[in-house]
Amino acid sequence: MTGIASAQGAVASSVSRTGTYPAVAMSRIVKRFGAVTAVDGVDFDVRAGEIHGLLGENGAGKTTLMNILFGLHQPDSGTISFGGEPARLRDPHDAVARGVGMVHQHFMLVPTLTVAENVLLGERGGVALTRRTVSSMTEQLRACSERYGLDVDPATPVWRLSVGEQQRAEILRALYREAKVLVLDEPTASLTPFEAEQLLPRLRAMAAESTAVVFITHHLDEVITHTDRITVLRGGRHVATLQPGETSTRELARLMVGRDVSTTAVGIGVATPSESRRATRIAPGGSKMLEVEGLEARGPKGDVALHGVDMSVGAGEIVAIAGVEGNGQAELEEVLIGLRRATAGSVVLEGRAITTLGTAQRLSAGIGVIPSDRYRRGLVRALSIADNLVLDRIGEPPYGGALTISRRAIRTNAREQMERFSISVARPEQLAGMLSGGNAQRIVIARALSRDLRLLIAAQPSRGLDVGAMEFVWGQLDAARAKGVGILLLSTDLEEVFALADRCLVMYRGRVVASFGRSELERERIGLAMGGVTHDDAAHDDDDERRGSPR
Repeated sequence: MTGIASAQGAVASSVSRTGTYPAVAMSRIVKRFGAVTAVDGVDFDVRAGEIHGLLGENGAGKTTLMNILFGLHQPDSGTISFGGEPARLRDPHDAVARGVGMVHQHFMLVPTLTVAENVLLGERGGVALTRRTVSSMTEQLRACSERYGLDVDPATPVWRLSVGEQQRAEILRALYREAKVLVLDEPTASLTPFEAEQLLPRLRAMAAESTAVVFITHHLDEVITHTDRITVLRGGRHVATLQPGETSTRELARLMVGRDVSTTAVGIGVATPSESRRATRIAPGGSKMLEVEGLEARGPKGDVALHGVDMSVGAGEIVAIAGVEGNGQAELEEVLIGLRRATAGSVVLEGRAITTLGTAQRLSAGIGVIPSDRYRRGLVRALSIADNLVLDRIGEPPYGGALTISRRAIRTNAREQMERFSISVARPEQLAGMLSGGNAQRIVIARALSRDLRLLIAAQPSRGLDVGAMEFVWGQLDAARAKGVGILLLSTDLEEVFALADRCLVMYRGRVVASFGRSELERERIGLAMGGVTHDDAAHDDDDERRGSPR
């Protein structure tokens, strides 16, 4: 059977089930990158008015499949049909012309331009950014924003928007272009619980106007609650397409990974610490690995990003810093690892002041780092896996000296770490830039944990990872804590906080605004604090409501 005939057969099957052609049907799609087959004969369709969840481990082929739909990659074989009509998508402009919009996990916005200017920037053939065209676009986007309840000001520069507002701006751009098929890649990964709760019902409003929505996520409860169908990929192949009512988070995790996954990693019962963690938790008054007092620092634009931050981390303790991105966590991470200068305050590691030390000196003193951006600060994509595993020790024995490098020692270390951390690659000489997100993160973690650590700074350690990789990451952090390593966990994922933290601090606008012990971890209280509403504020509101008086 030819590719087109095969596609027509797959579409005909869909027609018989639904009485109409799907908005888009992808038939027997194959995509290879060198010797790696990323997508292996996948069939996928999404119908108008449907929210279709797309699940799979990192490297399962989800994003590659959607990048093919958006014209960013060309399939090696297979066909794509819109409304039953086969089409070739040579580039994203062809996809947009066919009504495909895609919101990537990492936003594609120019920070210095307004939302309206960003939309004009992507217009085919180019548009002059005159005052009149910008004003016209601003009004059109404002009307579109009101229509879908996306609540974003198109006249605002992107750098002034919160992460949630940037997410809405990306969706607004796609809807303005009259997207009939809207692909959302991890749309809630960087949102607070409140922002996610606002976004997800709006997807249903879009679907109600016949938009076909493809929803890629690792949050299994979201697909169970908010989708009409769920497709699971594993190893580049189609595993199953299910109705939400026919499955569960546990079953979806098993289909994704190919084995049973810890209930903690799929978000079941994470608010209760395990018996082993109760037995090994640090006793009050234990030795302090990290003490931070009155810490202040300026952000990239020269504004004050940290305001008098106080905190401590004990040996064998995981202290989480929760908060919406952009509230000082990135600056705190950079100050603690020596990449940003503190303008006031002190940082003390096991009683030794390290406030003025450089990054290399801090690493030598026993600090390990899992950076928030694994591609910007965790890996050098043009180097091999083996070299990336010793990036911070390339000039130290046994890997090298002032003028020499031991390739044998570097390869031996790579094989050992690949086995220990289950890094699934063919050989240590493979370039890091070809890795899936899960394998890339395992390399970053392997490098950090293979040192003799006193303190580990883990920033967004499981961001964008599937449940199997997340289970692995959480297990490694818990094992390090059990060995007495103090861990500062900076995370926007409350499931991660609930699963791991002994204590949780919440940052808002550069300040620590709330602190919770393990027994006090509650989603609503932490979510409110992430939005700047503390327990005291909520108590005042309750008192005012009982008195019947406004604040």
